[in-house]
Amino acid sequence: MLVEQVFRNTPFQHRWGVKFLCLGVGGLFAFDFFFFADALLFQRLDFNIWVARGAASALAAPLIGVSAARNPQWSFDLFVSRKVVFHSTALFAAGIYLFVMSLAGYYIRYYGGEWSSIIQTVFLFGAGLVLAVLLYSGALRSRLKVLVNKHFFSYRYDYREEWLHLIEVLSGRVLDASLPERVIFALAELVDSPGGVLWLRSESGRFERARSWNLAEDAVAQGTDVGTLTDFLAKRRWVIDLAELRRDPDAYDGLYLPDAILADERLWLIVPLDHDDALLGFVILTHPRSNQAVNWEVMDVLKTAARQSASYLALDQAARALADARQFEGFNRLSAFVVHDLKNLIAQLSLVARNAERHRHNPAFIDDAMDTIKNSVAKMNRLLAQLRSPDQRTASARIDLIALVEDAVRLRSVQEPVPKLELLADERLSVRADADRLGAIVAHVIQNAQEATPRDGRVIVRVGRLDDHAAIDVDDTGSGMDADFVRERLFKPFDSTKGLTGMGVGAYDARELVSSLGGRVIVDSEPGRAPGFAC
Repeated sequence: MLVEQVFRNTPFQHRWGVKFLCLGVGGLFAFDFFFFADALLFQRLDFNIWVARGAASALAAPLIGVSAARNPQWSFDLFVSRKVVFHSTALFAAGIYLFVMSLAGYYIRYYGGEWSSIIQTVFLFGAGLVLAVLLYSGALRSRLKVLVNKHFFSYRYDYREEWLHLIEVLSGRVLDASLPERVIFALAELVDSPGGVLWLRSESGRFERARSWNLAEDAVAQGTDVGTLTDFLAKRRWVIDLAELRRDPDAYDGLYLPDAILADERLWLIVPLDHDDALLGFVILTHPRSNQAVNWEVMDVLKTAARQSASYLALDQAARALADARQFEGFNRLSAFVVHDLKNLIAQLSLVARNAERHRHNPAFIDDAMDTIKNSVAKMNRLLAQLRSPDQRTASARIDLIALVEDAVRLRSVQEPVPKLELLADERLSVRADADRLGAIVAHVIQNAQEATPRDGRVIVRVGRLDDHAAIDVDDTGSGMDADFVRERLFKPFDSTKGLTGMGVGAYDARELVSSLGGRVIVDSEPGRAPGFAC
């Protein structure tokens, strides 16, 4: 009744699209109606009709298929992946193989004489081994993949699956190898190639062989001149089919390739690696396990995958260059601190040398000069020790902060304006730090205050408490600094206002040392007002 209503209510001009559907479905209903009516009438299922029921359904299926073909809008979201089809096809083929082998085994059993059972067992065991070998055969899997892609799908690749797999390979989740080897493997998998070789552009601009995968080292030797090839790839961005190039050189504008590439029959495709409109390198792939047509789809997939691979290679090269730059930066930073310390030592010794003629008969000057020279020698020895072992950590100990500041003030008393010390705390103040580094930092801050202050000005160094912390305050009557300078330039390494005589690392070193001790540096300064520099 339902089938009849569908057909009756369909407009006459559209009945050609549903008549086969109604005939097929109506025929199935009619057969079942007859079958179950017979079962109800005679109180048993007719075995012959039951067996014929499957054949009747098979006869009705083509009618339904024709009607579905006439109505393409009858669609539903059903997706069968290539993996399902591939494994189903492999399982079906294995089933047919085992069925044929079973028939052959039965034939041997019944017609093989008195040794039939033994021969049958050996035959079936050998058939199982052959099946296992075939299932693990790379060439057979490659041919089966080509068969599935050619006859079951409109496109050769499942682009979503291929892209995700490409990312996993390049990121190292699939293959535990170096990035150049992963690039070769990722591109080779797309066309079932067993191996290849990668060439990359060096810093000098020359293209050199970087790595190979499943390919002998004698293939495309390092000294091969690929200049003509790289010029062509940089200009055209084509994937080169070497088999086609050997047959028809004019297809590639008469491209000349060295004999190491053109004469090697193992080599198949040359894939350029483009990054930022520049040729980063190229990959040469070997022939696949099964013959494959190189059409537009293969070319596009290889180009897209090659661009992604090139971005990974460029990122890796940038990371390596950054690591090298950081090593050089560390070396330059160490050199700057060394030069800074040497400059301070030279300044101290220069003051002693300039005042020696005038105060050479003054015993107090001689004592101060000797202390300055001893202090400079000790600092240079420590500096040499750090240069010999730059990774060694300086020892920290509990030190008397007041005594340390007194030594720094006495050391800087050789320059005008002579700093004055004011003690704002009666009790003993101590900190755990490296006495030499902290003393050098305090002396450097005092020296900066002296250099920024006129000779008739004043520099006052105060030691006391600030909340629960020990505090050192260096106050001077210099020209002062504006807020932008303090925020943007004061603690910026290698930025100095002293021209060629300054290194620009003193304030930065002071802040880093104080921060490492758990303290902080406070700068209170304005142009035209006496600045302060509190630690």
